[in-house]
This record gives sequence, structure tokens and C-alpha cells, in this order.
Amino acid sequence: MSAKMIEIRWHGRGGQGAKTAALLFAEVVLATAKKYIQAFPEYGPERMGAPVQSFNRVSENPITLHSGVINPNYIIILEPSLMESVSVTNGIGTTGKIIVNTSFSSDEIAKKLGIGVNQVYVVNASQIARETIGKDIPNTPMLGALIKVIGILDINDVLEEVKCKLEIKFRHKPEVISGNILSIKRSFDEVKN
Repeated sequence: MSAKMIEIRWHGRGGQGAKTAALLFAEVVLATAKKYIQAFPEYGPERMGAPVQSFNRVSENPITLHSGVINPNYIIILEPSLMESVSVTNGIGTTGKIIVNTSFSSDEIAKKLGIGVNQVYVVNASQIARETIGKDIPNTPMLGALIKVIGILDINDVLEEVKCKLEIKFRHKPEVISGNILSIKRSFDEVKN
């Protein structure tokens, strides 16, 4: 990994939108930051509720690496129960950051994972999703949290780009569009270290 490359690993369960979030993040970065980007899932025998991973790479230069992310700069945990069954901190080192969908504090999560509290960010993405989208699908709220923590994108540009993307798919469901936009903005505002 070059010094100018950022690597991200998403952990979720089938149906929570980890793949969709990684792809949407890539589209937003490409449209708003004009950087090179990769987005891809780890395929296997996925089924609804099974642990899944997706990945992103962001770089100022063309990306020639084509493998899974081993030493991520950022790890996003959509489903907190995965901390019990999956080694979610693999490769994080002492400088990587982890963003967890949880109602627990950063201190509590850091102790649970055995990493420094300065590495942990928390946001209750499930609650935000239920309140804004009407379903516990935490992927777009977690996208908002990542945008805040990573700090390379302007939130207003992100919101506008996501709105354009969602209008293509959900043009006859304006409540889905507005709910997702609100969920991103709320998570951006509510994520904390």
C-alpha cells in the first residue's frame, strides 16, 4: 500500500448493505474527489445474515493492487455482533480506525476489541436507520460516519451525489431518497470518538 492509498474494510451480514455501501462510497469518491477508487466484495457462500466483507481503496494514483484488504486504514462494522465471532480488527495496527454501529461508548468498544480508544468511533446507525429509513439497514448511516472520520470529502458534495444516485433507482419513492440522505447527514453529525 502506498502512502497515498487509503484502504477500507467493511464488515456486515448478508442483507445489511456492506457491498452496496462500498460501491456507493466508490461512486461518491469518483464523482466528488476525482481520485482513483476500487470497490469489491469478498464472495463466498453468502446468504442472508451470514458474515460478509467488502473493500475499498482510494488513491491519488492508479491502483494496480487487486487483492483483499489486509491492513486497512479504516474498518466499518455494520453489525456489532460480528465482534464476537469475526476477527474484525485483523490488520488494523496501531494507527487504523474502526467505526462501529453500536449504542456503546468508544471506551467500551476499545476494551472489548483490545485496541486504543483513539482508534474507535461509534454511532448508533441502526437507530438512525430505523428513524430515517424505517428499517434497520445501517449501510447509508455508516457511510455518513465514514465520510466524517475519513475527512477527505465534503459532506454537501456527498449528499448531493448520493441523492442523484438514489433518484435513478428510487425516483418513485421520494421517502426512500430523503430518508437515506437524512441518515447519512445524521450519522455524519452523530459519530463520535
